[in-house]
Amino acid sequence: VLPVAIGVVVVVVGAAIANYLLNSKKGKSSSSSSSAKGASKEPKTLLDPQEKYMLPLIEKEEISHDTRRFRFGLPSEKHILGLPIGQHIHLSATINDELVIRAYTPVSCDDDHGFVDLVVKVYKKNVHPKFPDGGKMSQYLEGMAIGDKIAFRGPSGRLQYLGNGRFSIKKLRKDPAQIYEATQVSLIAGKLYNNTSQGALISWVVLCSLC
Repeated sequence: VLPVAIGVVVVVVGAAIANYLLNSKKGKSSSSSSSAKGASKEPKTLLDPQEKYMLPLIEKEEISHDTRRFRFGLPSEKHILGLPIGQHIHLSATINDELVIRAYTPVSCDDDHGFVDLVVKVYKKNVHPKFPDGGKMSQYLEGMAIGDKIAFRGPSGRLQYLGNGRFSIKKLRKDPAQIYEATQVSLIAGKLYNNTSQGALISWVVLCSLC
């Protein structure tokens, strides 16, 4: 029973919360003890959401014929990314004299030190007739060599999960955040298809209800 803001931002948030819940099951006791000792002392990479942070590509893994895992190095082995649950980052690069900006949600946990992982589907040229140029940013990432750097910016997003069923939500980007509490969180994922014989995939839809 929340405003439309939930539907706008939860596509990014759903994966982030799921990733958090999965990672929180690993070493629960050790992570809680480390938090008690002052995890806040860990240096964060994303200190200012308006600043750009140049991070190097340190690893690339082929997951499928068109999907890659890109690992970027943080300023030191002690650094964490500093991305709150439910938030996302933006990558920016100048491609063919054009500034291209895209939003991504890391698949790595924010407790990971020294790196951040992104899983990206590479949309190549001349594959889809409606998009002959393919994906500008995904192809740029595909063409990066180990050691090349790209600009990260964040945290971004109007929804943040605070833990224990508490959410901080902004209806609009410049609005003050309001706190909502929930006893249950439901995620519904599905696919939308058009009515052509091919049944081409239009998009993924993730809806979130809090109660």
